Amino acid sequence: MARHCSLDQAVDQVLAQLPAHIHMGMPLGLGKPNAFVNALYARIRELPERRLTLYTALSLGRPPLGDGLQRRFLEPFVERVFADYEELDYLADLRNDSLPPNIRVEQFFMQPGSLLHSAAAQQDYVSSNYSHAARDINAKGLNLIAQLVAATPERPGQLSLACNPDITLDLLPMVARRREAGETILVLGQVHEELPYMPGDAELGEAQFDLLIDTPERRRLFSTPNMPVTTQDHCIGLHVSALVRDGGTLQIGIGAMGDAVASALLARHRDNAGYRSLLAALDLRPWQGLVAGEGGLDVFEQGLYGCSEMFVNGLLALVEAGVIRRPADEHGVLVHGGFFLGPRSFYQRLREMPLAQRSQFAMTAISYINELYGDEPRKRRERQDARFVNTVFACTVLGAAVADQLEDGRVLSGVGGQYNFVAQAHALEGARSILLLRSWREAAGKVSSNLYWQYGHCTIPRHLRDIVVTEYGIADLRGQSDSEVIARLLAVCDSRFQPELMAQAKKAGKLAEDFELAPRFTDNSPERLEALRAEHPAFFPEYPLGSDFTDEERDLVRALDWLKRKFKLSEALELGKAALEAPEPDAYPRHLQRMQLQSPDGLKEELYQRLLLAALQATVRNG
Repeated sequence: MARHCSLDQAVDQVLAQLPAHIHMGMPLGLGKPNAFVNALYARIRELPERRLTLYTALSLGRPPLGDGLQRRFLEPFVERVFADYEELDYLADLRNDSLPPNIRVEQFFMQPGSLLHSAAAQQDYVSSNYSHAARDINAKGLNLIAQLVAATPERPGQLSLACNPDITLDLLPMVARRREAGETILVLGQVHEELPYMPGDAELGEAQFDLLIDTPERRRLFSTPNMPVTTQDHCIGLHVSALVRDGGTLQIGIGAMGDAVASALLARHRDNAGYRSLLAALDLRPWQGLVAGEGGLDVFEQGLYGCSEMFVNGLLALVEAGVIRRPADEHGVLVHGGFFLGPRSFYQRLREMPLAQRSQFAMTAISYINELYGDEPRKRRERQDARFVNTVFACTVLGAAVADQLEDGRVLSGVGGQYNFVAQAHALEGARSILLLRSWREAAGKVSSNLYWQYGHCTIPRHLRDIVVTEYGIADLRGQSDSEVIARLLAVCDSRFQPELMAQAKKAGKLAEDFELAPRFTDNSPERLEALRAEHPAFFPEYPLGSDFTDEERDLVRALDWLKRKFKLSEALELGKAALEAPEPDAYPRHLQRMQLQSPDGLKEELYQRLLLAALQATVRNG
């Protein structure tokens, strides 16, 4: 029987019942009971005779405010969107490399790019597939599981793991076996009033918890505001949408490229004539055989089924539009998910659904979603013509893909479930792995290729290469020779970088000396795609799934990104020129007011104002 107690009493019970070294597992992302974690953390840091090791992933925190123009923009936005969300104290100490000596944090996935400069986070990172996390955490001696849960009057005596049944459901049988052998392992829960109650596999009886904090958490859930979808991302999404077969299965992730895929699928279903016209202008002729054989351009008559480790806003939008409507089973499940995270509107839409409708979204164990073994015949029946869509930040022209780690060994994020889905794509009949790659990037005025001849690390080895999509097209790499793989990736590379990559391949003897790209692929330029956007603006919404930003803030996001990409702050001459050519303040009065720069005080603020005006002039879109 669960013991109901206060927050402080829960900490007392944990300290009293567990040994000197507490091994606490928490869900990745949203499901952490931050108030309890902070209370236990604070208590143990004052008890040098005790030790605490935290096992988790994706520790969520407000974005760092930075300084200058970035701070002026972020401070009011962060205050509005995150409000009273309670930060994780250990995360601040991780960022500053100031963890107490008796506390460690081991993560298998990190908020992308947030802990690149934390020695403790980098040294204690554990490279595990998402599907192996429960096994690995259990093997470390886990003796405390702490998690946010949801409650509803419609299910008395029941609680829902809601946003995070993913690892917990896999851990519970392991914990039960260890308890039978005499070990003390505690399971603690705290209800969060904003958390949607998800029925089905995610439900547990109250008696399955040892400790339940009796005061529900009312502070705001962490949310991830939708970010702008660029022309580059939209073109990637459009190419992917033509590879999705009606009646098939879809997995997508969070972020702008995932939103772009959802947006393109919505366009294909809602305005098929306009969608076809746009794809004709995009010119899919080089891949028409692949599209005809593996995908399609028609509306979704049968509909899709969603099977994704992360249940994201884009999948919910596709269900609401009738694109995802093929039930996986007799219970009417349209989406299987392991965890969810998204904008506030996403949580609200789930909360406002009738419970029966919410059961269409079956939150379950990550082992069910990310692996084929265990009930394999059922999984094969459900996952027809699966398209597993994931993002990478780099790729070699021999087909090795990079998503988690830099060449120098520092981890950006983690492997997560990417390998699991790539492996499934090769094991399931009719399935394909689709890796999304922006072919180029720009930072501080320097433009670089995201396609390399070689890179010092890979997440997906080239023997598992399948389909790579950039904004310029589709590279079908499965079963192809090295020379053909190189040729196909060069065809979807930005043309500014094709000659050098081609020369490197020829020098290594991997490409014939007389090889030349077809003329169709030698005009892979951002300008061509921007012209396409100008001709079909309705199919390139900047925020296809909604936005937490005001109209002025959307303009400012674009302007600040432009400044970040175009200039190095050390290049005074270029900055000065941009400032001199900026329009007058009365051109953008509301934007300046939002940034508190309508009446600059001193030389620094005058420079900020002029730079911002120059960026707004370069980026504000009319209409």
